[in-house]
Amino acid sequence: MAENASLKNVVLVVDDEPFIRMNAMDMLEDAGFSVLEAADADHALSVIANHPEIGVLFTDINMPGTMDGLDLARRVHELRPDVHLIITSGKVRPSVAEIPDSGKFIEKPYQQDQFIRLVEASIGS
Repeated sequence: MAENASLKNVVLVVDDEPFIRMNAMDMLEDAGFSVLEAADADHALSVIANHPEIGVLFTDINMPGTMDGLDLARRVHELRPDVHLIITSGKVRPSVAEIPDSGKFIEKPYQQDQFIRLVEASIGS
C-alpha cells in the first residue's frame, strides 16, 4: 500500500509512551504504510511542517507538553486540512464535536485489524 508516498499514505504516530508508539508503528508498517513518529505535540508539528506526504495523524490525547492530542489535532487541521485525523485514548472519550474535521476516535487498547481498517478508510476518504 505504501509504494508511493506522494499519495499521502504516510502516517504520523504521536504518543509519549515509547512502547505504545512503537507498537502502533509496527502495526502500520506490517500493513504496508510508511510511518513517521513523534513523542509529543511540539515535535509532531515540526514533523508535519517538514513532510507534506503525511496523510494521517494518529495521536494519543493524553501527552505532556504545551498541548494535548486534541489541541494538536485542531492545530494540524488549521495548518494542514488535507491530513486526516485519528485520535486515541484509554482514559478519555471525546465527543464527536471535540474532534476536528470529522476525525475518528479509536479506544485503547485497539486491535490491529480494527486500527488498520480505520487508517485505510481515512486515507481512502
